[in-house]
Amino acid sequence: MQPGKRIAFATALAIFALSWIAPRWPFEQALHSSLTVVGLVWLWLHDRRWPMHTSHFALICFFIALHCLGARWLYSNVPYDSWAHALTGHTLSELFGWRRNHFDRLIHLLYGICFTPAVWHWLRQRWPLAAGQGFVIAVMLIMCTSLLYEWLEWAIALGLSPEAAESYNGQQGDVWDAHADMLLATLGALATWPLMRRERREPVHP
Repeated sequence: MQPGKRIAFATALAIFALSWIAPRWPFEQALHSSLTVVGLVWLWLHDRRWPMHTSHFALICFFIALHCLGARWLYSNVPYDSWAHALTGHTLSELFGWRRNHFDRLIHLLYGICFTPAVWHWLRQRWPLAAGQGFVIAVMLIMCTSLLYEWLEWAIALGLSPEAAESYNGQQGDVWDAHADMLLATLGALATWPLMRRERREPVHP
């Protein structure tokens, strides 16, 4: 593994470990963090079999690190307003008129942004796809995995008490929460096309 990847991976691991210092909601955090463990193992094994660009690898590590932050506060309770107020004297909710915590929205948007380049590159390593073809398939994979994640959340919530399900899902009273999450992941994926266009003439090695 290249030095840049090692640094990114070690940073994600360190943030994961730090997020477990005196957890406030250990059970719910463990539910969220189970995907973190799966993601870190997958990233390590996948990069050994299908080497990624360092920038693509770092983007995924960045996403995992922010997911660890969200998992610690169950997304709905991430205190970004307190942090912003301490730095500027104002809160983001005041500035934008928000009535809910939007950290979960940010993570779903970043899912599309951070994973699409790596998926696109992997598709072109495996099959002789043009840049545009690979991008369309990559976006569809982001959409499908977003849907599967929402189904997984729903299935887990069915086995929890109403209070625990609300804490875990973080819908915050929004009946369109899952739809908004999937839309943001799709928009994030689409937003990476300019980057893909710049890289499309680079040779792709298996």
